[in-house]
Amino acid sequence: METEDGQKRKEFLPHFGHKEGAENLKRIVRYANKIGIDYLTVYAFSTENWKRSEEEVGALMVLFKTYLDDLIKTADTENIRIKFLGHIESLSKNLQNSIQKAIEKTGNNTGLTLCIAFNYGGRDEITKAVREIAEDVKQNKIKIDDITENLVSSYLYTKDEPDPDLLIRTSGELRLSNFLPWQLVYSEFLFVEKYWPDFSEEDLDDAIKVYENRNRKFGGK
Repeated sequence: METEDGQKRKEFLPHFGHKEGAENLKRIVRYANKIGIDYLTVYAFSTENWKRSEEEVGALMVLFKTYLDDLIKTADTENIRIKFLGHIESLSKNLQNSIQKAIEKTGNNTGLTLCIAFNYGGRDEITKAVREIAEDVKQNKIKIDDITENLVSSYLYTKDEPDPDLLIRTSGELRLSNFLPWQLVYSEFLFVEKYWPDFSEEDLDDAIKVYENRNRKFGGK
């Protein structure tokens, strides 16, 4: 696409990348469902992403709603269930409505569960859980001695989900970026040089093969 000057081109590129990433997510989700993966969790928007420019955040919100409205149709016809992790209540009412519609319309589907982490931060999730546990102790709903790892897990966004078996981090980045710090303690990690829009079905197959050859010890020898 031609642009009038370098600045406009620079502003255009992130939005284009987000759109390509959303399109690729559709492909990967459908393929993951096809090959029998039970859970797929994707990091769509973090609590730190609000620090980006107002223009980019606005474009992301519009893109996500458009993507979600389209995904609802695909998910419902292909038996995919959609769930959300994150502080949804602080989003616009329009976006909240689309999210609620996705949850309700696909809630009884029995294929892949797609968990979308949106307005999510790992430390924020744990802080929220601590506050809720403290309040329940204060209200005498639970005792301090009742606090175990399992109880803490039950206060997280992922309370009804298994911990991830494999984390795939694209773009050559070697960090978690505040993603599921509690849940990933015994997950296998795979770092991929490709950017997300270029991550293909074949790359997912390769990642699964790598995972299958790992020896998971869960802290044992």
